[in-house]
Amino acid sequence: MTAPASRIVGVDVARCLALLGMMATHILATVTAGGESSTSHVIASGRASGLFALLAGVSLALVTGGSTPHHGRRLMGERAGIVVRALLIGFIGLLLGALPTNIAIILVYYAVLFVMALPFLGLGWRPLGVLALVWAVAGPAVSLVLRDGIESPTRIVPSFEHLVAPGDLAQSLLLTGYYPAMGWFAYLLAGLAIGRLDLRRLAIAARLAVVGVAVAAVTWLVSADLTRDAAVRRALLTTDEGGATTWSQLRMQLDQGSYGTTPTGSWWWLVPIGPHSGTSFTLLHTIGCSMAVLGVAVLAARVAPRAWSVLFGAGAMTLTLYSLHIVLLTPEIPPKEIPSSYLPQVVVVLLTGAAYALARHRGPLETLVGSLSKATAESRWLRKAR
Repeated sequence: MTAPASRIVGVDVARCLALLGMMATHILATVTAGGESSTSHVIASGRASGLFALLAGVSLALVTGGSTPHHGRRLMGERAGIVVRALLIGFIGLLLGALPTNIAIILVYYAVLFVMALPFLGLGWRPLGVLALVWAVAGPAVSLVLRDGIESPTRIVPSFEHLVAPGDLAQSLLLTGYYPAMGWFAYLLAGLAIGRLDLRRLAIAARLAVVGVAVAAVTWLVSADLTRDAAVRRALLTTDEGGATTWSQLRMQLDQGSYGTTPTGSWWWLVPIGPHSGTSFTLLHTIGCSMAVLGVAVLAARVAPRAWSVLFGAGAMTLTLYSLHIVLLTPEIPPKEIPSSYLPQVVVVLLTGAAYALARHRGPLETLVGSLSKATAESRWLRKAR
């Protein structure tokens, strides 16, 4: 059996893994009984959401021409469709943000990243790759400078109530929130660059995996080496805002995760790696991890792709299933948000994805967003404008 030619099954496999990883960070314990970071937290925290964002860039690249980017009138229509897609995803994110959960909903941030990507959709993989690298290095540095003058950073889970204070909402989405675009746009640019490669070629997928492992390893080792220096540790400790007094406390604090940003008192805050810290090394490391996962997923799915597309069918409908997952975390809906509820949610997600894949249907939210986006891209008024 073969998978539909219009989809790269490995991308859906990687997207499913990202969804399961994000679910794990929401539900499973972050520390063990001995006070150390749990295995699930070490593997998934920060990396799953980074992979999710990078794959969003891959998807944008695929719908705008893949390895041969569209231009002219066709790209103009696709840009309009992506604006509609961003608005709908942002609307869904605002709805989910109003639910009584403890989750930092990512969808409104995604919508912002989609709009930011519009000027870059006509570029090939080389300029996009350079832009991703530059943004990963420079974005956190610019953020550090801009945030230094902000006394009370705005960090909110966007919902409709925040629309009455657009300035605070914009500050959170772009600079101080849980997934600030100033840093996270590097993931989308990297995904766009990867999506401009011919991912169906064996050699490309293999190189993606190898380069990803190399980037992840090198950034980890360099960051670890730099933070061994006593002067660097002293600079980080004296500017830390979390109350750490020893390096082991600060390292554990970083490993447990930040809330989108780091303190601004020292340039050395661009160096440590930690979940959701938004540092330059964190962005580069998680981009490398995401490249490796995607490359391996694409390689694996070349064998019996139809079976992979069913087993990991959830990856083709992550908007629907991510939304379902958030709804299931509300107090009114059982089971409660406890570690033992993770496996039942995984089963629900995988079975739902498999059922839709077997029926060859798209998820309901994917159908809604996709159809309205496509209708906009192909609308009559746009054709007249051309």
